[in-house]
Amino acid sequence: MQRPLRWLWLALAVIVLDLATKYAASAWLSYAQPVEVLPFFNLTLLHNTGAAFSFLASHPGWQRWFFALVAIGASIGLTVWLSRLKADEKLLAVALALMIGGALGNLYDRLVHGYVVDFLSFHVAGWYYPAFNVADIGITLGAAGLIWESIFGERRRNK
Repeated sequence: MQRPLRWLWLALAVIVLDLATKYAASAWLSYAQPVEVLPFFNLTLLHNTGAAFSFLASHPGWQRWFFALVAIGASIGLTVWLSRLKADEKLLAVALALMIGGALGNLYDRLVHGYVVDFLSFHVAGWYYPAFNVADIGITLGAAGLIWESIFGERRRNK
């Protein structure tokens, strides 16, 4: 791919949107007080010291630095991968850029606040999906793109 790192603009867009929405949520919402937007969706400001689904959140603080190192390592690895893509791997480039942006958005929170700001909360029939943020959306969409590419990308390139 000619100039594959040009896709880093997408990572930057994820970071900017993530930090802006987290700033707004922190400024306008009271901690752990849901604001109903739709019958199945609330804005609820929460602080997550763990990883996805609050994994390791109850530990004394070492996980902050562990997850920061994981985010740094993943971002470096994904950027190297991005730099080596071929011209026909655009979906893969988008997926990697989304994951880099999400990892760096949450990394900022960990380094500056010691926790990740989450505020998007979906629920149904008394069951609540763990709150998340825009960075998490970037990571999830990027992972879905990687899965899609791993399943269907080879077939497309063979045609």
